[in-house]
Amino acid sequence: MSESTVYVVDDEPDIRELLREIFATAGLKVKTFASASEFLPTYSPDNHGCLLLDMNMPDMDGLELLQALDGLGNQTPVIFLTGAGTVGNAVDALKAGAMDFIEKPVVMANLLSCIRRGLDLDLKRRYERLEAMQINQRFEQLTARESEVMSWIVEGKANKMIARLLGISSRTVEIHRRNIIAKMQASSIADLVKMDLAIRK
Repeated sequence: MSESTVYVVDDEPDIRELLREIFATAGLKVKTFASASEFLPTYSPDNHGCLLLDMNMPDMDGLELLQALDGLGNQTPVIFLTGAGTVGNAVDALKAGAMDFIEKPVVMANLLSCIRRGLDLDLKRRYERLEAMQINQRFEQLTARESEVMSWIVEGKANKMIARLLGISSRTVEIHRRNIIAKMQASSIADLVKMDLAIRK
């Protein structure tokens, strides 16, 4: 697993150096880039952390970079640095999926608070994706009949009703139910319902 990193993309050298110092002092790993074209070849959806993008940059601005990243399947939280004249663009970026935006000049406490929320959100999203992947792997272990029985269990149907719907005995339904709970590693029917919702997201 890669280390959580703050990826800064800003065309102003002084801003990049200031941000590098701020994050390093706070004990955060940081990588800086002078442009979108410099950053994109290094980007991977598997990179852990958050992205801090300047809104106004030559060649490709922050909003265009966000759109390019979305096309690459980006899940990493994006925060924008913006001047007063680009707040409207920052609002557009929020609508496009950015987590937040910070106005220049930067207030250190606000910046660090926002970055830490971004890093926490990234960890939360990655945990949820890993959990969903594991649930899907368990679900794939179910037989076709067990999958069918599970669909009725999560609908709240009792064993006798499921037996009538499927034309099998209640005893057979009970056996399937036990197998389903074991294979899905569910602690309860409520837990099974949550897993079913995760699969269908």
